[in-house]
This record gives sequence, structure tokens and C-alpha cells, in this order.
Amino acid sequence: MLTGKRILLIIGGGIAAYKSLDLARRLMERGATVRGVLTAGGQEFITPLSVASLTGDQCYTDLFSLKDEAEMGHIRLSREADLILIAPATADLMAKMVAGLANDLATTILLASDKPVMVAPAMNAQMWAHPATKRNMATLKKDGVSFIEPGSGMLACGEVGPGRLAEVPDMVEAVIDFFHADIQPLTGKHIVVTAGPTHEPIDPVRYIANRSSGTQGFAIAGALASLGAKVTLVAGPVALETPVGVNRIDVETALEMQGAVEAALPADVAVCVAAVADWRADCDHGQKLKKSKGGLPDLKLTENPDILAGLSKHIEKRPTLVVGFAAETENVIDYAAAKRERKGCDIIVANDVSHATGIMGGHENEVHIISDKGVESWPKLSKTEVAVKLALKIAEYLGK
Repeated sequence: MLTGKRILLIIGGGIAAYKSLDLARRLMERGATVRGVLTAGGQEFITPLSVASLTGDQCYTDLFSLKDEAEMGHIRLSREADLILIAPATADLMAKMVAGLANDLATTILLASDKPVMVAPAMNAQMWAHPATKRNMATLKKDGVSFIEPGSGMLACGEVGPGRLAEVPDMVEAVIDFFHADIQPLTGKHIVVTAGPTHEPIDPVRYIANRSSGTQGFAIAGALASLGAKVTLVAGPVALETPVGVNRIDVETALEMQGAVEAALPADVAVCVAAVADWRADCDHGQKLKKSKGGLPDLKLTENPDILAGLSKHIEKRPTLVVGFAAETENVIDYAAAKRERKGCDIIVANDVSHATGIMGGHENEVHIISDKGVESWPKLSKTEVAVKLALKIAEYLGK
């Protein structure tokens, strides 16, 4: 299962370090090559000799080893692996990773590496539950580090709760799953995502817009790309970084967004997250409209194109799956279900964006997935978590 895979196993401090010896052996039984790096804390529980004996390779411990560092050993170790696995990972080691410290061999390897990292934490239950640890884990996940969640039970300190290192078979399975995920479920699929608001000019200094930040749409584009999709992100005017692996096209108005979406077709999936302005000024005044004693200016509005409906009813290039978003402030599910029927899309993702929810422009979302199968309500999650779940749902839909 792991033939030819090179794993660098970093062993942190804690009584759970003894499990790392069995972990190395089990990974090697499945064909992997394992190299061991033992921290100072880890050496309090197991020895470099035991690690070297099991892996059949030198166990690395010293950042300032004259022999190894003459060849820039920490750089070589950081690059000659397909996966860096930290088991056990202490709260201290996770905090150092977040801070970008490099004061020993393990942290220097991690900072110098361009390889994927998987972390199996182990610590006291209170340490695991501490807000600082939770913040650190969230930051590491955002940086692309994957986690093997700890188990619950009797801990070495005598307390009972979560924080014990995952069992060896579970860690082996997580590593196997990681490498099997090389072939991503959306590889070969082209997905168009719209995100952010549109700005509809009234005159050179004024425009019609809404409060969309684009955060949810950008997160969805990134999640889809991480599953192997070729993603074209058509973005309204927002100040957000382009997700890794995503082709971004910046637009300002609804007409520009419609044109960019049409140009991006054909696509397997369209995900219309953008909060497109429903109306625009009938004409773009070349000069700033001035106040006058005559009252309000004569501002006429005209309807913008319906990008979601256009994709759903596209005769020549309709995507296999069209996903729309419905931002409502009341009767959320009823209005969203009616919108799905009216637009002709396959799925509507509905959310309550009334001011009290803090969703519009915030970092969390609570959505309802409405399709021909009914309504699936998700609890409040971060927008990143919503994006990941939706990307997996899209992959599942295409798989069927």
C-alpha cells in the first residue's frame, strides 16, 4: 500500500512516544521507507538506538551535528520525504510550528520543508482543550497541515478525557488515505465559481453594491481546487488573496461577470456564490451628479442579467451541476426553495444574512442545502468548513 513512499517521522516528547516505534514498523510493513527524527523531549522516553534499529536508518537528533550538517542535513531531511509525520506532537511543538520557530532539528526541518505535514497530537486533556491549542491547530490547518485527531480515555497523568495519541492502526490508515488521495475526486473537472459583490456605477464616484465580502466564494474555490478541480474564479471587487491553484478573473459589474462566466464555459459545475446587484443605473453619468434645489436626481434603474438562471437554462453549454446561493433575511428555506424552482438550478445553498447573524462579511456561516432530495441543514461552521463540505458534496454528486 505504501511501496516507495518516504516518510520522515518526527517523534516528540511524551510517554506516547513509545507508540512511534510500533508506528514505524507498521508503516514499513506496508512498503514505506521511514526515517526517524527524535526531539530532546522524545529522547526522555525512547532512545535514538531503538528508532535506528527499527527503521534500519540513522536516527537524527542534533541540529548542530558536525557530520550531518556539513552536508546541510536538515535541508536534505526536509526535502527527501513524501510526507513528514509528527507523532506524537506536543502542544509545545505545535506552538513552535505556528510561530515559525527553528531552534532544534525538528522545527528547523519543518520550517525548511516544502513537503506535506501530518500531525498526531498527544497531550493532557486540559492542554488539548485550551484555547491557545485550538487556535494553533486552526492556524496549522489553514496552512495546509493535516491532523490525526487524538483519542479519549485514561491519560498518563491519571486524568480521563481527549488528548491521547491515536492508536497505531488509525495512524497507519490515515497515512494510507493521504497517499491514496493523490488522485483527487475532482481531477479533470472544470468548475466556474463566482464570488463577491458587483459594483454598478451611477457616476464616477457612486455605485450600487451590497455587503458581500467574497469570503465564502473564495473559500469554496480553494476547497474545489484542493480536490483536484480546475477552478475559474470570477471575482467581483474584493480585497482577498487568490486561493492556491485557482485561476482568478476580476470583474466589477454584473455585465462583466456575465461575460466572464460565458467565456469560461464549458464547465462541469458552476457555483454561483456572488451577490450580484439586481439593478444598475440605466445610464452611467459621465460627471458626478450634483445636489440641486430641485430635489433628488432623476435616477432610473434597469435590471441586471440573471447569471444563475442563464447558466441553469443554457441550451448549449449547461454545466452538469449548477449550484446557486440564496441570501435571505426571512423565510429562508421557503424563499430559497422558490428561488431554486424559478432559476432552474440543481442545488440552492441558503443562509440567513440578517444583520443579527453577522454572516454577511463575517467568518462563519449556517447554511441549508436545498435540492430535489429535500433540505439538509448544517450547523454553524466557519466559512472554510462550509466550503470543504460543499466541495465534497459536489464531488459526490459528480461521482454518482
